Amino acid sequence: MNHFCTITTADHLFKTWTLFDSIRAIQADSFMHVLCVDQQPQDILDENIAFYSLADLSDMPSARTILSKYNSSKDKLRWSFKPIFLSYLLEKKADKVVYTDNDIYFCGDYTFIFDLLDSYDFLLTPHHYPRNPNKDQNWLEANFKVGLYNAGFIGVNKNAIKDLTWWAECCAYRCEKNPLRGIFDDQKYLDLIPVMNERAYIIRHKGCNVAEWNKTLISRSERDGKVYLDDSNPLIFVHFNGTTMRAIAEGEEPILAPLFNQYLYNLRKYRHGIKAQELYNIPGIIDRVKYRIWKLATDLSL
Repeated sequence: MNHFCTITTADHLFKTWTLFDSIRAIQADSFMHVLCVDQQPQDILDENIAFYSLADLSDMPSARTILSKYNSSKDKLRWSFKPIFLSYLLEKKADKVVYTDNDIYFCGDYTFIFDLLDSYDFLLTPHHYPRNPNKDQNWLEANFKVGLYNAGFIGVNKNAIKDLTWWAECCAYRCEKNPLRGIFDDQKYLDLIPVMNERAYIIRHKGCNVAEWNKTLISRSERDGKVYLDDSNPLIFVHFNGTTMRAIAEGEEPILAPLFNQYLYNLRKYRHGIKAQELYNIPGIIDRVKYRIWKLATDLSL
């Protein structure tokens, strides 16, 4: 049985169920562990899914520091509890665990990822941001300011607990977007993992963690109804975060558009009538102003 986990808030559980459906469509006996940082769900729809609260993890290293420091921010709790939740599951539930953000959607056979964890302790996927030093250099610099690896996907086995404990300590120290300090939430710390652990592995399969940010470096193509990356890598999973969905809506990712329609159809099983714009538009005037200020500050720092 393959063990996945994710971290969510109650209002995004519909994405969690859709993620799990995509996982089960490929391997029916897979198991999903879900940490919900606020309210727990009232109804459990599947025996192969288990829910956890922050209180369940309160005795893990760094957990209480993070709880007291970031109690007012659900986002920081979600980000900072990734290494803690993974350590907890490795200690109590499984020998190998894959973490994914709940806006990831699996489309191809992912079992090779778990096979890699027989040989490697810590799996990472690069962002594959553009890196041309002669054009759009802000993207080149983003590699070093935002992080080389995407924290929306992590694979670990029991030998990674030491690295996860260190990562949790880093999140307890600071979890913030601060380019001047070289910090980007929980994510930038991952740059050191391959330096610290020689059994860390960078997944080179271009079909893993496909998203808007890698569309420049990784080509998309379609053959016989299937999507391929760089012509030869079958699509394994897409990261349907806001920027990816917005790029599809604006016609920048036409090959991914049918898959997004499928994703939206499946989301509506758990949140009836939801519109695509609700998923990638930033709600509320205050949130929009905050976003514009943050984006301006980020652009200037880049």
